[in-house]
Amino acid sequence: MTVLGVTRSILGQPWRWRSLSADARDGMLGEDGLLIQLLLSRGCPPDEIEAHRTPSIRGFMPDPSIFRDMDRAAARLADAVQAGEQVAVFGDYDVDGATSTALMVRVLADLGLAARPYIPDRLLEGYGPTGAALCRLAAEGATLIVTVDCGAQAFDAFDAARDAGVEVVVVDHHKCATALPHAHALVNPNRLDEAAEAAAHGHLAAVGMCFLLAAALVRTLEARGHFADRTKPKLLDLLDLVALGTVADVAQLRGLNRAFVTQGLKVMAGRRNIGLSALIEASRLTRAPTAQDLGFALGPRINAGGRVGQADLGVRLLTTADPDEARALAADLDRLNEDRRAIETAVQIEADTRIDLAASVAVVSGHGWHPGVIGIVAGRLKERLGRPVVVVAIDEHGLGKGSGRSITGVDLGAAILAAKEHGHLIAGGGHAMAAGLTVAEASLPALTAFLDDRLAATVATAREDRALLVDAVLAPGGITPALVDSLEVGGPYGAGWPHPRVAAGPFRLIKVDIVGNGHVRAIAAGDDGSRIKAMAFRAADTPLGLALLACPPHRRLWLAGRARRDDWGSRPAAELHLDDAAWAD
Repeated sequence: MTVLGVTRSILGQPWRWRSLSADARDGMLGEDGLLIQLLLSRGCPPDEIEAHRTPSIRGFMPDPSIFRDMDRAAARLADAVQAGEQVAVFGDYDVDGATSTALMVRVLADLGLAARPYIPDRLLEGYGPTGAALCRLAAEGATLIVTVDCGAQAFDAFDAARDAGVEVVVVDHHKCATALPHAHALVNPNRLDEAAEAAAHGHLAAVGMCFLLAAALVRTLEARGHFADRTKPKLLDLLDLVALGTVADVAQLRGLNRAFVTQGLKVMAGRRNIGLSALIEASRLTRAPTAQDLGFALGPRINAGGRVGQADLGVRLLTTADPDEARALAADLDRLNEDRRAIETAVQIEADTRIDLAASVAVVSGHGWHPGVIGIVAGRLKERLGRPVVVVAIDEHGLGKGSGRSITGVDLGAAILAAKEHGHLIAGGGHAMAAGLTVAEASLPALTAFLDDRLAATVATAREDRALLVDAVLAPGGITPALVDSLEVGGPYGAGWPHPRVAAGPFRLIKVDIVGNGHVRAIAAGDDGSRIKAMAFRAADTPLGLALLACPPHRRLWLAGRARRDDWGSRPAAELHLDDAAWAD
């Protein structure tokens, strides 16, 4: 059933109700009815509405032992704690990797063990564990290495570690192949041999799996009587790290992840982590962070160290106990984030000119592109094109480092694994919505053809099913701060639990201009005399932005997007962040 009769919007898509029938929506009046509608339409089972109203760790956390190798991993870590072994934590260089590493280091520190964090250099070492790095850690005294947010495909590296006499525990969430690399324990909900109850948690980020391992570790030590004269770590105090890594890794905010983020934001508001507190200040946030802030303000700054700066800056910030060091590190990451934006813009402009618009999967490559920004560029292009995109940076030796982003309904990670198995890649892996790879420049045409052939039908189906999903229809004057507050009760919102979208109007545009970095701003007036500000971000050269800029004053529009608070004025106001628009007459 279409919304407002819109079968083809300015962006060429129909508007449909998110899922509930009109009768069901009509029967849900008032704030409570709206909340129930939001929860049900996002997949909340009717008998779990109360649990989803206020997501708690107790209400959603499973027994960690349901995961294969979890108890074995916890026992090995407990041995290391009690024996005072030298432990290294090897993490990926993105936010999930940094928060996972920081969480494990902080838990072990609370247990009296000073673990060494290790983050590989993106340019010099590439993604994931290498035999050289693991053997070096072993030579420097490590008897146990815990890899976090990486390791699911590290066959050669772990063989080298075994030969060097060091044991490895893996905590990962990326897709696994049928065969698993040799490790003392490999904890990953996306193992193909995982039981159904555990596999249902395959949407967790690595930092979420690390939290479960930490819980299993504390439980194991408690069973051994370790805390008879010691204080147990307060694991809930680490939920701010779990929330940040979960949101920044675009993990689906359903089930346990909703509890992680809801409770983690509460912890973050208390500013218990000195490094995070400094980062909040460097991000110029004057209020308690929201889930959106984790993804768009804090996460990118942590990421900037691994992308265009020193790889371990994020972990150092998240583990420091020195306020002066925290402020200095946060300032460095803020500066690097600005550098990252400039590099990203240059790569995106060049990549735009190389896209094959006829391909189902856009694979673009370039010499000299910075590998640290290709994932962001792939995400931007994916949003604009509405299909999977892989961006490859080729170095002076003809070796390409690639990063891909997918659309809902298209499993890019599985396709990348298949491409590796068919010999088109040197290395590769990922999950449904994102993947990384290493490829020889000469193999790019074969890789492009393989992905296009494998995913063409799936991409076509996903694009045909594309529609703008709407939660509520409002009169022009209905977009108010009170509405924004009512909608936020159903959060936190993010991947897998989308922010409510409203359609409103009809409006006439009385002023339209371009502001900032290609954003289109409009002042829209309704027939009821109300006015709102509408923003279409990075839309100046898109069909939506061009239509708004060219809209004559007499034409009326339906506007659809996300109602947000407008904090710039002297009194509370609301604005609409546009996703689409449609002609009303």
